[in-house]
Amino acid sequence: MITVQHVSKHYGRHTALDDVTFHVKQGEILAFLGPNGAGKTTTMRILTCFLPQSEGMAKVAGFDCLDEPIEVKRRIGYLPETPPLYPELTVDEYLTFVGRLKRLAPRTLALRKSHVIDQVGLSSVHHRVIGHLSRGYRQRVGLAQALIHDPPVLILDEPTVGLDPKQIIEIRGLIKSLAGSHTVILSTHILPEAMATCDRVVIIDRGRIVAEDSPDRLSSGLRQSEKMSLTVKQPGADWLERLRMLPGVLGVLPTAEPNTCTIDCQLGRDLRETLSQFVVSQGYGLLELTPLSLSLEEVFLQLTRREGETGTGEHHYRDAIGQSGQSEQRPA
Repeated sequence: MITVQHVSKHYGRHTALDDVTFHVKQGEILAFLGPNGAGKTTTMRILTCFLPQSEGMAKVAGFDCLDEPIEVKRRIGYLPETPPLYPELTVDEYLTFVGRLKRLAPRTLALRKSHVIDQVGLSSVHHRVIGHLSRGYRQRVGLAQALIHDPPVLILDEPTVGLDPKQIIEIRGLIKSLAGSHTVILSTHILPEAMATCDRVVIIDRGRIVAEDSPDRLSSGLRQSEKMSLTVKQPGADWLERLRMLPGVLGVLPTAEPNTCTIDCQLGRDLRETLSQFVVSQGYGLLELTPLSLSLEEVFLQLTRREGETGTGEHHYRDAIGQSGQSEQRPA
């Protein structure tokens, strides 16, 4: 549904995007993740035909963003970081205005307006002036204007910035509900956003794609060892030392939780059976044995290393994938 191939954007001597390539399948929700200034908004502006790329090709729903911008715009709904609202209008008036801009027929507009008001939870405020609404409701109005013409593609740039925790949860749930019926690109620098709403993550840093995969596969590709969390009922005085002596165990660290430790195991080795048999044989009382993975926060930090540190995020990811052999996809 969305294809970006070898896209670069230059501003004089400054390169905002450098050979960016990624794809988004129909019905997928993709997180476009990166620190501030990484190139997320520039990419969104190219896909919405607001900016031309300097090099490369970008297509939405089969239409070229550079050569066929009108066709692209007919097929996208765009929610920029600051929603394009008219605070003096009511919600009804504003959505009618947007629908007319999208050239919806009067009957279609009435049906679509009623549907999106219900879909995004604006039924209780649709007669109110937008300027009198809370930030959360204004964000919902912004999402409603992006959905009013039922576009196959939604491009959302930092959709929860400035919202309180309750509003964030509501907007995330709303975005998640759009999967399948819409293809969604969600630009964000907020890590829980990607985990809560998206099927796949593209991480960009300093204008370059450094990784592209699901959160789970990113985690498995970067980890240097298998990790287990072990909780027992009655540990012996030397239980940690005895665990360290087991074949395949690289290290054992106690945690703040009572009778719990984290065990580093050799990469590719599943020691759950060995560990459980050992705990039972020693009479420690096995309560929990859980495999652990890198959090998206840890993945993000590893892949967005700043200049001056060893290697780049992209090379680090590729090297880790090659060492682990556990991920079939490589970053574009």
